[in-house]
Amino acid sequence: MAAGYAELLRTRHAARLLVGTLVGRLPNATAPIAIVLFTRAEGGSYSLAGALAAAYGVANAVGQPLLGRAVDLYGQPRVQLPAALVSALGMVWLALAGTGSAVAAYAAVVIAGLFTPPLEGGLRALWPGVLGGREERVHRAYAMDAVAQEVMFTVGPLLVTLFVALWSPAGALVALNAIGVLGALSVVVSEPSRAWRSEPREAHWLGALRSRGLLALLGAFFFVGTALGSITVAGVAYADGHGGQAVYGWLMAALGLGALVGGVAYGARQWAGAPERRLRVLVALLAVCYLPLMVVPGPVAMTALTALAGVFLAPAIACAFIVVDRHAPAGTVTEAFSWLVTFFGVGAAIGTAVAGPAVELGGTAAGFGVASAGGAAALVVLMATQRVLAARGRGRAVAGSAGASAAVGVSAGQG
Repeated sequence: MAAGYAELLRTRHAARLLVGTLVGRLPNATAPIAIVLFTRAEGGSYSLAGALAAAYGVANAVGQPLLGRAVDLYGQPRVQLPAALVSALGMVWLALAGTGSAVAAYAAVVIAGLFTPPLEGGLRALWPGVLGGREERVHRAYAMDAVAQEVMFTVGPLLVTLFVALWSPAGALVALNAIGVLGALSVVVSEPSRAWRSEPREAHWLGALRSRGLLALLGAFFFVGTALGSITVAGVAYADGHGGQAVYGWLMAALGLGALVGGVAYGARQWAGAPERRLRVLVALLAVCYLPLMVVPGPVAMTALTALAGVFLAPAIACAFIVVDRHAPAGTVTEAFSWLVTFFGVGAAIGTAVAGPAVELGGTAAGFGVASAGGAAALVVLMATQRVLAARGRGRAVAGSAGASAAVGVSAGQG
């Protein structure tokens, strides 16, 4: 399984871009927990901590597609690095000013969230040029990307707690964002990033959202995000009755491990047929695997069921990347990927918000029922929009980098 990923990473620029993107996204992956820990250390209430983290998340959801469109228009270096610097300065402002002034604290986290650079979408726009435009390699890179995300979101919270222990919550905020800027810098000074140019685009105020196929996909992944967000809350409720924080840690680790195994397995082989059809199958399996969580068995069985619930997550996300690439209007690929990040993130926030009342009204099983409902809703959206998704927006399977393949051709497959 690992051989295919190793072959990709030996390609010139590939390892640097993947690692640089992951490091550059570290502040975003750790922001919620870092903000909460900092606010509590400053004497702020849990309500303020949660509100500041939510404000960051909303600002991030707004900023990603806007900055993604700017990247498509003006190139990666002109947008990604300035955005990373401004975002980091927002967090430094929070660390220095504290939470004594709520207005200043909110302004700081909104700036940090709004200007978070769209490195995730930018990397996916670079893969076709870096990998020589070979479809099977690009698809495998998307799977590797999904696996790497699981690793980052597992390691990120551990780094926050380590930095807090070594320095302080304020020091952790500053250090994580400084590291993030270095990651963004590593990406934007690379040859593929500097050479990449978006395809010519039709001037339209809706940008990527004028694609009906993309809208269908975004609707489905809003509900996938809802399911995932609800599991984090339902998991807390389960742990409260079955052993406390240690059990919660095992459940979340199992969910990540399942996604990691699923992503590695998915990327280990080539897949025939239309990715839209494959995505329906993957989301159906994802929805089915959420159902047993409502049984709420003992900790050992529950950990196994949580791992199973994660198995099809990374493959579904990797397949969604391919579908985005096929349906994004010409010249909007970074923006389109950024919209996927936004819809998934907003869905997760909604799932978190809904799962809490569900647990209070119907117990832990009802909280996991939100996840089941989210998975089912995602499948319904994909089934209802089959014809829309079958009508590909463009006539090629790997999009987003025609200009890059020529300009970057960059030794792309020469590694």
